[in-house]
Amino acid sequence: MNLTELNRIATAMVAPGKGILAADESSGTIKKRFDAIGVESTETNRRDYREMLFRSTEAMSQYISGVILYDETIWQDAADGTPLIKLIEQSGAIPGIKVDEGTQALPMCPGELVTVGLDKLAERLKKYYERGARFAKWRAVIDIGSGIPSMTAISVNAHALARYAALCQAAQIVPIVEPEVLMDGDHDIDRCYDVTQRVLNKTFQELRVQRVALEGMVLKPNMAISGKKSPKQASVEEVAEKTIRLLKACVPAAVPGIAFLSGGQSDEEATAHLNAMHKLGPLPWGLTFSYGRALQAAPQKTWSGKAENVAAGQRAFSHRARMNGLASKGEWQSSLEKKAA
Repeated sequence: MNLTELNRIATAMVAPGKGILAADESSGTIKKRFDAIGVESTETNRRDYREMLFRSTEAMSQYISGVILYDETIWQDAADGTPLIKLIEQSGAIPGIKVDEGTQALPMCPGELVTVGLDKLAERLKKYYERGARFAKWRAVIDIGSGIPSMTAISVNAHALARYAALCQAAQIVPIVEPEVLMDGDHDIDRCYDVTQRVLNKTFQELRVQRVALEGMVLKPNMAISGKKSPKQASVEEVAEKTIRLLKACVPAAVPGIAFLSGGQSDEEATAHLNAMHKLGPLPWGLTFSYGRALQAAPQKTWSGKAENVAAGQRAFSHRARMNGLASKGEWQSSLEKKAA
């Protein structure tokens, strides 16, 4: 393992003003997104959509540090025969790959899930590295509800995340460690804070046990935020203050960077929260975004599967990428959204 090189890549992934595009929607998820805009989810349509994003020169070269790909996408070629992974490299961004194989019900723990995909991961990582992937992603899902999460769910998911991270580093690939506490419930921000604290503490304990070098990884956590169905929604300032307090308590300064997931927040909310956190600096690690829906909802809708809308879709993507790039330096203002509109 060349830790210097892993650290160089991890640091580049969280460079100031840039963040990670999560374009790793599974076939099922992208079908839902396409259904919403009336586009059939065929391999060609999925390819055309992602090619539109990766050819967005301004967004990719100025505001995107890396792209998380789905297995199908990493092997696909653009319409002109250029491998999609090459388009990403040519823009100066780093290609990455989602390697988990989704979730299964956790035995003896009703309503809880464990992420699977460790079997044969070592061989898969070799092939992805040869293809050009330099980082990977594994998502663990922790739900908040009545009597959950259990310590069992937290432990098994943290253990799997750490084993995945160790396998990545052995393959010279930077692991994005993603323990996501979902915001689907009716819990308030303090309950989210408590659960996320338990999850992060357990995850870092397991990373140490598996001898993962913290300098060669990136953390992708949820923010401390109210559940979507909570009658008490926390303000932007409260989300920022509590999230930073939580991260400072749980994340060692050796970690080069933290890239948030948007987790169901609206485009503008995700941007505003990240921006507010940068007002609370200085911070011990790089702090940026690794957004999927919050970067893609606007370009998807604008494109709607039509070739004549590609340029407009790219402009919508560039706008969202720029807004989040500014937020990752604390330079975003809501008036910039109105100007673009």
